[in-house]
Amino acid sequence: MSDRRQIEELARGYTEAWCSHDAARVAAYYIPSGTIAINGGEPAGIAEVANSFITAFPDIEVLMDDLRFEDDVAEYHWTFKGTSAETGRPVHISGFEEWTIGADGLIASPRGQYDQVEYERQIRGGAGPTG
Repeated sequence: MSDRRQIEELARGYTEAWCSHDAARVAAYYIPSGTIAINGGEPAGIAEVANSFITAFPDIEVLMDDLRFEDDVAEYHWTFKGTSAETGRPVHISGFEEWTIGADGLIASPRGQYDQVEYERQIRGGAGPTG
């Protein structure tokens, strides 16, 4: 695994990239042609995934909650807040990504996880008074 300090810097920059609402900037933290598998699904291009979230939540804000290290994997824990462009409902959901960092210091093989049922509930009904 790369140096912890480098990964911490990568994670901070990655968080800022999401908040910039620029899918290409998010994708720049991944190896060229980077993909991500979310909730056990098929890998999808990171630029397309980022663009879909940015389009669905034009005011998206991503917060880094924690960064954990285990063997050769870094776990990036996040919370995102935004308003659904489709329903106008607020969404506040947390999850994490498991990262393997390549020799070039970029995210090489990520897997993402969040509560899909809760996400869909919030799209329909909003995050509620605590969100």
